[in-house]
Amino acid sequence: MKKLFLSALILVGFTFSADAQEISKNALGLRLGSNDGFGAEISYQRGLSNSNRLEFDLGLRNSDNDDAFKIVGLYQWVWTIEKRFQWYAGLGAGLGTWTNNDKNHEYEDGAFLLMAGDIGIEYNFDIPLLLSLDFRPELYFGNNYRNDNYGSDIALSIRYQF
Repeated sequence: MKKLFLSALILVGFTFSADAQEISKNALGLRLGSNDGFGAEISYQRGLSNSNRLEFDLGLRNSDNDDAFKIVGLYQWVWTIEKRFQWYAGLGAGLGTWTNNDKNHEYEDGAFLLMAGDIGIEYNFDIPLLLSLDFRPELYFGNNYRNDNYGSDIALSIRYQF
């Protein structure tokens, strides 16, 4: 039974690796998104293998009541849909600082930790350009950054690959 399970696992691994598209070693660009405000992040991706990479995002988030500065790191798995079309999913964590910009309340600020998920789709052009659209839910911990300790955004990213 163990041999059958191991054989099936190896076969599935070969199936995914045979269809895998090579991930660029480095990609640098912008991630622009929105939840209840606007956010812009400098985004860097580092390819680890043909199907895994790291992504680091450093940016500002401007919402209706708060402004935040944060850094997020994600580990992502990448799967090929067609020749240049891929989808990906990942998990990660980050930290940040925030300031309340609501004129009706007292000035507040603080720091927070976050856990993040990421799921998206991307297109790899013939030129060294990568365009992606993703959804990122985030759970916040510490210092009343958001009343419900949850935030998510949909973002469009454009990155130069090298």
